[in-house]
Amino acid sequence: MRNRLLLALLGLTLVGTVGADEASMNEEIDFLLDTVASSGCTFIRNGSEHDADAARDHLALKRRRGSRYFDSADEFIERIASKSSWSGKPYRIRCEGEEMMASQWFIDALARFRRGAD
Repeated sequence: MRNRLLLALLGLTLVGTVGADEASMNEEIDFLLDTVASSGCTFIRNGSEHDADAARDHLALKRRRGSRYFDSADEFIERIASKSSWSGKPYRIRCEGEEMMASQWFIDALARFRRGAD
């Protein structure tokens, strides 16, 4: 009986942790999408330039369709937000005349968010 109670409590703890982790992941990804949308930057995908709203919409679509490929905001950046799933070409972002890899831009944004969330 006592073992069953311990297992039940452990199960509830794990379910709560998974739910919290998923909520945290979604909050972080929402932040990334909101940040790119409000950035005013140009998103470069497969050689074509897109405005910040189009970038958010594209990444939100990839998020919905590719949710099975990531379990964290870091994996979202690595597997979804950094390169084309069709061509494999890396995405780039140009802000205020400076162009960089989208992966680094998102990593930097996520780090700022996490520092602020502490």
